[in-house]
Amino acid sequence: MQPYKYSRRAFLAQLGLVTAGGVLAACAQPAAGPAATTGQQAAPAAGAGAAEVAPGVPRTETLILENPTGRVVPADDFNRWRPGIQSASTGLQQLALDALWYIDPDAGIDGVWDNSLAAEKPIYNEDFTQMTVKLRQGIYWSDGVEFTADDLIYTVDIQKNTPGLAYSGQFAKYVDHMEKPDDYTVVFHLTEPNSRFHGLFTVRWSACFMMPKHIFEQQEDVVAFTFNPPVSLGPYVLKDFDPNGNWYLWERREDWERTTLARFGMPAPKYAMYVAPGPSDKKVMGQTSHDLDVIHDIAPEGMITLARTNPTSRGWFKSFPWAHPDPTLPSVIYNNEKPGLNNRDVRWALTLAIDIVRVAMASYRGAATISAIHVPPTGLYPQYYFDPLQDWLHDFTLDIGGEAYKPYDPDASLRIADEARKALGDMVPTDVNEIRKAIGYGWWKYDLDAAERLMLQAGCSRDANGMWLLPNGEPFKIALLAEGETRPVMNRGAAMIVENWKEFGIDASLDVRDNASRARLALLGEFDAEFGWTIETWGGHPDLFFFLESWHSDFYRPTGENAVGRNRMRWKHPELDRIIEAIQRLDFDDPKGIELGQEFIKLAAHEMPITPIMSYNVFSVCDEYYWEGFPTAENPYTNPVANWANTKYMFVKIRPKQQA
Repeated sequence: MQPYKYSRRAFLAQLGLVTAGGVLAACAQPAAGPAATTGQQAAPAAGAGAAEVAPGVPRTETLILENPTGRVVPADDFNRWRPGIQSASTGLQQLALDALWYIDPDAGIDGVWDNSLAAEKPIYNEDFTQMTVKLRQGIYWSDGVEFTADDLIYTVDIQKNTPGLAYSGQFAKYVDHMEKPDDYTVVFHLTEPNSRFHGLFTVRWSACFMMPKHIFEQQEDVVAFTFNPPVSLGPYVLKDFDPNGNWYLWERREDWERTTLARFGMPAPKYAMYVAPGPSDKKVMGQTSHDLDVIHDIAPEGMITLARTNPTSRGWFKSFPWAHPDPTLPSVIYNNEKPGLNNRDVRWALTLAIDIVRVAMASYRGAATISAIHVPPTGLYPQYYFDPLQDWLHDFTLDIGGEAYKPYDPDASLRIADEARKALGDMVPTDVNEIRKAIGYGWWKYDLDAAERLMLQAGCSRDANGMWLLPNGEPFKIALLAEGETRPVMNRGAAMIVENWKEFGIDASLDVRDNASRARLALLGEFDAEFGWTIETWGGHPDLFFFLESWHSDFYRPTGENAVGRNRMRWKHPELDRIIEAIQRLDFDDPKGIELGQEFIKLAAHEMPITPIMSYNVFSVCDEYYWEGFPTAENPYTNPVANWANTKYMFVKIRPKQQA
C-alpha cells in the first residue's frame, strides 16, 4: 500500500481545525438559550458540512477518534509485538488485532468476560500446570488465510525463542512446551503451576495479540519487521495513513462477518480515522465543529467548555464529573526503604496531612473519583470492595499514643462536591448516591493534630522553625517525583500534595521529570516518593493478581537494583505473601478471591505502603452529532477511552444519527 501524500496542514484544514478560529472564540461564550441551541444542532458547524474527510471517504460514514499518542514516528511501523511500538493506538490494536479473551473494565457488551478468538474460557488441569485453549472456527485473516492453532503456537513459540519481542520473558519463564491435538486446540504445558497464565492473552488495555504465522515466518528478522501493511484479524483493514504519522484511516472489511466481532453485529462506521488533533483547545475546536467524534482525553477546563457550549458533547457521566474512571489508581508511592518513610506511622502522618478536597480541586477541578483503599473505585469494584468494606472502614483505628483513633472520613466526597458547586453550580449533583457514584466514597481525614502525634510517636521532632526532623536529627526532606504538563491533572495534584506537606512542616519539593527519567529513578529506587500509579486492575473482574503478583517478596529488589514489575515502593510483608500465594492457588473465578482481595485491602490500609488518592479519570468526550449510542455510565457496555483495545465493541453499538 502506498499512502497518498496528505500533509498535516491539509488534514487539519479538512477537519476544520485550522480555519475554525471563530469556533474557539465562541467556546468562551456562555451557552445560548433553547432556540439558539436547536439552531446550533441543526446548522453544520465550520467543518460539519464537509462531504468527505479524505478523497472518497464520506464524513457521514466515518468515525473520527483521537489517537492520544499524537504524531506517530515512525509512521509505517505496525509490529505490535516489539516493545516501544508507537502505532498501537492508531486503530491497530482496536480494529485490526485480536486476542483470545477480553475482560471489560466496565459491564461488558455481553458480560464482563468475552471469549473472542477462544471458543470458551481457559481450561486448566487440577494443579494449574496445563492450560487448554479451544479456538473459534471460521475466523479469517484479511488476506483470506484462516486463523488456526498454528497461529497461536507460532505467536508463543517465536516470542519465547526471540529476545527483543514483547512477551519473550513471560513465555520463556512459564511455557515448557505446547501440543496441538487438532487445528483448533492448543495445550500449554507450563513449567510451574500458574492459575493466571491466561492473563497474558486477556485484553485489559492490551494483551498478547495473535500473530499471522504465514506472514511472520517469511521474515528474516521478526523483531525489525514493520508489518506494513498489517494483515488484519479484526473487522477493519488499513486503507491509508499519513506518512508523517498524523492520521490513520481504516475501512470495514468486506468479509467482516468472518471476524470475532461479527457475533454482535456489523460495525456501523464504514470508516474509522484516528487522528492527532493537538492540544486541549484544538480538541475543543474540533468537537465543537463536529470534526472530532471521540476525544480520548482533555483538560478539565476543556470538558467544562464543551459541557457549556456544545449540546452534542457527551461524557461518561451526563454531567459533573463527566470523566470515565479508569481502573488505575494514582497514589503517593513512598520508597519504603528511605529513612522516615520506612516507618508506618510516618506514612500515615503524611496521609493525614493531605487535604483530599484541595487535591481534587487542584487536579480535576473537583471532577476526581477518590479512593481511600488500595483499589480503584471503578468498573464493578464498588460492589466487590467499596460497599462491603464501608463498615470496616468506619470502625478501623490507628493506635496513637495508646488511644484508638478513627481516621476514616465518610463524607469526603460530599465536601468535594460542595466545593466544586461554588464554581459549577447545578452541574454538580446534590444527591448523595449520585455523588458517591461519581466522586467516590470517603477518604482519610485531613487532621494535622493526629498527623503531629504520629510523627512524634515515630521519634521525629520539630526544629526551631517548626520543620520536621528525623529521629537522628537530620531534616526530613521529601522530593515528590511527578509528571509535567503533558498530564496536567497529575502535575497539579502532585503540586497540591507538596503544598499540603509544606504547611505541615515537611521540607517537600516537586521533582518534575520527563517520563523516561522518572521511570528510571523509580525502578532503581532513587526517589523519596512519586505521584503515579502502581495499582491497575481489570475493572470488570475482581481478581487483583494482575498487579499483586510482583508485590510478592520473591520479586523484591533492593534500592539500587531495578524493581521487578510494580513493586517500586519496595514493600515486603509476610501476610502479603500469604495472600498472594493463596490467590495464585485459586481458580480465576473463585469467589474466595474477593475475600482475599479484601484481606489485602485491610492489610494495605493498616501499613499504608502507598497512599491511594483517586482513579485516573479520563475526560473521554463523544460527540453525538453524527453518531449516537456511545457507552456511558447509564449504558456501560465498554470503555469509551479511544486507545483501549476494548473499544472495538463500541463500533457495533453506535449508530448513525439522523441530522435535523
